[in-house]
Amino acid sequence: MDIKNKVSEILTSNNLNESKKNYLSVIMPAYNEGMHIKENLLAASKIISGFVKNYKIIAVDDGSSDNTREEIMKAAEADSKIAYISYKPNHGKGSAITTGIRYANSNYVAFLDSDLELNPIMLKSFLKAIIDKNADIVIGSKLHKDSKLEYPLMRKIMSFGYYAVLKILFRLDIKDTQTGIKLFREPVIKTLTENMITDGYAYDIEILAKANKAGCKIIEMPIELKFKRERKEKSRISLKTSVSVFKDTLKIKKSLK
Repeated sequence: MDIKNKVSEILTSNNLNESKKNYLSVIMPAYNEGMHIKENLLAASKIISGFVKNYKIIAVDDGSSDNTREEIMKAAEADSKIAYISYKPNHGKGSAITTGIRYANSNYVAFLDSDLELNPIMLKSFLKAIIDKNADIVIGSKLHKDSKLEYPLMRKIMSFGYYAVLKILFRLDIKDTQTGIKLFREPVIKTLTENMITDGYAYDIEILAKANKAGCKIIEMPIELKFKRERKEKSRISLKTSVSVFKDTLKIKKSLK
């Protein structure tokens, strides 16, 4: 999956090409999040600055059809710790994260959903865990016994269903691959994402399945999640999406044989 050969245009901010290495890069993919993305990016930066001084937030506009690009650029103008990448057309969350990883220059790289249902303050404990336990990857887990969730019942059922399928297919000793907050040592994530075959919701599954096969040490951490989307909003996880994820999961299984 080489996005360079698939996009019609790509725009990046100047501060992405700094030679200075950061301690932490936080990649925040966004698609049609124009209503809240500026305030969310600024809020995330304020929170992260409380426990890391040398960091960069890389906001990636995944070919949005609304004003997401413009709002991200406004956030970057207001805060030098925020950088942006924007391209067209839309390719999926996985492509957005892969693009962000390409520009990351840091000791550690995190993924964080841009809706901020997951508070970036959790990365503080993730960083401590990855160092203290000498781990390669730390991921948030909705199925951790200490997690605190305000989350629809159907999503909980789907999470457990994914866990069962992945346990069977990949023998993953991980309960939850899909929670939108993860932390990696930079050399690990750059190696894992060199030849990805998925770019949608199965992207996280592919990364962790490859990491598991490579013998990476993966730690699951509890999270606090507050579901923000209104009931009237259309769920992003439709039946069509679920079928697509399952098909991609089988492709991943075949590729790892």
